[in-house]
Amino acid sequence: MTQKLYVAEPPAAYLARPALVADCSVLAAVLFEEASRDEALARLSGRGFHAPALIDHEMASVALKKHSLGWPADSISLALCDDAEQALEPHRSDVAAPCELAHRYGLSTYDAACLWLAADMKVPLATFDRKLGEAAQRHLAALQ
Repeated sequence: MTQKLYVAEPPAAYLARPALVADCSVLAAVLFEEASRDEALARLSGRGFHAPALIDHEMASVALKKHSLGWPADSISLALCDDAEQALEPHRSDVAAPCELAHRYGLSTYDAACLWLAADMKVPLATFDRKLGEAAQRHLAALQ
C-alpha cells in the first residue's frame, strides 16, 4: 500500500508576501502617525514583516518618550493596542552574533539584533536610523 503524501501550505496570499525585517523606528512611524508614516507604510505594504522579540519593549520605550513629550495617554494607549494587533512575527535571536555585530558596527544590541535577523533570513531591513541603515547596507551587501 502506498502512503499518501500530505503537503500543507498557507493560503496563496501569505506565500506572495516577501519578508522584511522592520525595526522599531519604522513601526513607531506608522503607529504614532509620524511624518514618515506614509513612507513606512509604502515599504511595509504587501510584505510579511519580522523583528527581534524585543520589539515590544522597544515600542514601550517609544511610548514612554512620547508621554514625556506631552502626548496624551489615550493616544499612546491606542498606538500600543494597534501595536499588539500588528501582523509582525517576532524572532528570538542568537545572543553572541548580535553582540559581535553591535561591536563591529557600533550599534545598540537591539539594532544589531535587527541586522542579525535580516542577515539570517537574507531579507531586506527597513529602518529610519541612519547608523543602522548604513551598517545594514554594508553587512547585507557582503552576504554570500
